[in-house]
Amino acid sequence: MGSVAGRSLDREPAALAMRIGVVAAEAALATFARNLDLDDLADGVDFQGAIGPAEWPVFSLVIDTLAEAGPGDDRSLDERRADALNDLARICMAAKARVA
Repeated sequence: MGSVAGRSLDREPAALAMRIGVVAAEAALATFARNLDLDDLADGVDFQGAIGPAEWPVFSLVIDTLAEAGPGDDRSLDERRADALNDLARICMAAKARVA
């Protein structure tokens, strides 16, 4: 990669933020895979009760960000969280495909 004023472009704040985001998404997906089952979603899972305190902050940050309701979004929290998990899986697959 190139550099700007002696600084690598992959060390620029935007590039670092993207890398942190991908790492956080991958950590959240791994947390979900270790602690929850897709069948649990149908029952309206209490994520915080299913995920340990050490993994909760990153998982919560990612899922809450992806599940945020926009203006006019009348979906329930459970519906938004289910969609957030789908978005999370797509983010991780896209990041993996980009690296491959």
